[in-house]
Amino acid sequence: MPRLRATVITAVFFLITLIGMPVQWLLLKLRLKAARSFPNFYHRTVAALFGIHIKVTGKPVTGEGVLLIANHTSWADIIIFSAVAPISFVSKAEVAMWPFFGTLARLQRTVFVDRNRRSTTGETRDAIRDRLIAGDALVLFPEGTSHTGNGVLPFKSALLGAAEAVLANGCHVKVQPVSTAFTGVHGLPMGRENRPFFAWYGDMEMVPHLWEALLAGPLDVVVQFHEPLSLDMMDRKELARRAENVVRTGQAQALAGRA
Repeated sequence: MPRLRATVITAVFFLITLIGMPVQWLLLKLRLKAARSFPNFYHRTVAALFGIHIKVTGKPVTGEGVLLIANHTSWADIIIFSAVAPISFVSKAEVAMWPFFGTLARLQRTVFVDRNRRSTTGETRDAIRDRLIAGDALVLFPEGTSHTGNGVLPFKSALLGAAEAVLANGCHVKVQPVSTAFTGVHGLPMGRENRPFFAWYGDMEMVPHLWEALLAGPLDVVVQFHEPLSLDMMDRKELARRAENVVRTGQAQALAGRA
C-alpha cells in the first residue's frame, strides 16, 4: 500500500508541475505580480499532495522586504516555506544546474550563491539587497547546509550584510528568524530514529531520499515565525548570533512539544 500511495503521489506531482511550470514562466515573462504568489499556490498543493501537515505559529513580516533566516533540514523545507508564504530563496549555485529541480528554483526567482568563489560574495549580497528593497521576502539558510534536524548548526553571517539595505522609511530591512521542526509522522510523535527518513543531508541522493520519504508516510512540521530583528539594533555578527539562539530555542521547544 505505501508503494501504491507513493507511486500515485509521484505521478500527480509531475503532472501538476509540468502544468505549472509554463504558467510561472509566462507570469515571469510578463512581469506580473502573480509571479510572486503562484509558487505559493503551487507549493500548498504539493504539500497537501505529499501529506506535509504544517502548523504555523507567529506571523511573517508582510508589506515590505524581509530576510527570513532559518534552520535547514531537508529538500522539504522548500515546499514548507513556499506553502506558508510567497517567498524566494537564497541557494548554493550548483542547485541551478540540477536537472528539473534547478529549473523549478529559477522559476521561483532564487538568488544563487557561488560558495567556491569568495570574490562573488559582494555581488550576491548586492543582488539580495536589491530584491529586499524591491519588497521581496527571501529565505536564507545561514547554517550553509542541511543536516539531521535534531539541532541547529552555527549561523554564518557573511550574507547578512544584505540586511544593511535601507527601506523607504529610512530603517534597515527586517531580519526575521524562523524555526522549523519535523515533529511527527503518521500523526504520531517523531523520534530521532525516524528523522533521517525526511532529513536530507550528507551524501544522500535527492530522488531516492524523496521516494523513501513518500514511503514513510505523512509528515507533521511546526514552523515558528519569531520577532524580527534589525541592524538598527546591532551589528551583523551579533544579529547572526541572536537569530541562531532564537531559532535553536524555537526548534527545541517544537521537538519537545512545547511550541
